[in-house]
Amino acid sequence: MTSTTARRIAIAGASGRMGRMLIEAVGESADCVLAGALDVVASPAMGHDATAFLGRTSGVLVTADLRAGLAGCDVLIDFTRPEGTLAHAKVCTELGVQMVIGTTGFDDAGKAQLALAAEKTAIMLAPNMSVGVNVTMKLLELAAKALSDGYDIEIIEAHHKHKVDAPSGTALKMGEVIAEAQGTRLADRAVYERYGHTGEREEGTIGFATVRGGDIVGDHTVLFAGTGERVEITHKSNSRAGYAQGSLRAVRWLAAQPRGLFDMFDVLGLR
Repeated sequence: MTSTTARRIAIAGASGRMGRMLIEAVGESADCVLAGALDVVASPAMGHDATAFLGRTSGVLVTADLRAGLAGCDVLIDFTRPEGTLAHAKVCTELGVQMVIGTTGFDDAGKAQLALAAEKTAIMLAPNMSVGVNVTMKLLELAAKALSDGYDIEIIEAHHKHKVDAPSGTALKMGEVIAEAQGTRLADRAVYERYGHTGEREEGTIGFATVRGGDIVGDHTVLFAGTGERVEITHKSNSRAGYAQGSLRAVRWLAAQPRGLFDMFDVLGLR
């Protein structure tokens, strides 16, 4: 039974893999209700009931009209593309709709736009909503501080063949967490590719390796390689269910936030 005080949720990219997982999670929740479903005009689901793929009806039709899709909603959950998310953010700030954003690939200008939007509404922005991944981030922060001298750092990530950005947003966030824990900036240390005669590894760099193939949901390993030993911290996702549940946890946490830009460390109390 849904609570009478349930948070009214809109889902962006409603017909995509993540969108459908989110719709299913909202439907199974006792304190959230599906109130809007957004997608691009070309979506085959356009105009159809958002839960038709589950063999039931919700009364919520998939639409490309942002204002219609967000009308009466409390929160938009958005795992789409940067350009789409930024357009959604503009309308959300006008309507007073909060946002939970799992979109990756924002450039500095895009991040700045979201920071401005967060002055008017509450936004939770994270490259990975998984509770396990964010606990892993905290472990990486601790490891980076303890292993700051004499250890080379490499971040290896693997995702499905349809992923369009590399390295993954989660891998980049891991690099940022490590660099900040050591009092540095990732931009000053990152090595994103190696080819040909590269010479010896430069001390203090953080290397990235990317794998794309099949239906891998998301694997991330950070290697701290020292003399005579190495430490590996790994997280593997077997399905997108963890991302959906983390998103709903963020939705609930945002209820008490009038405005501001937050991440999953705030949601999980990991500061």
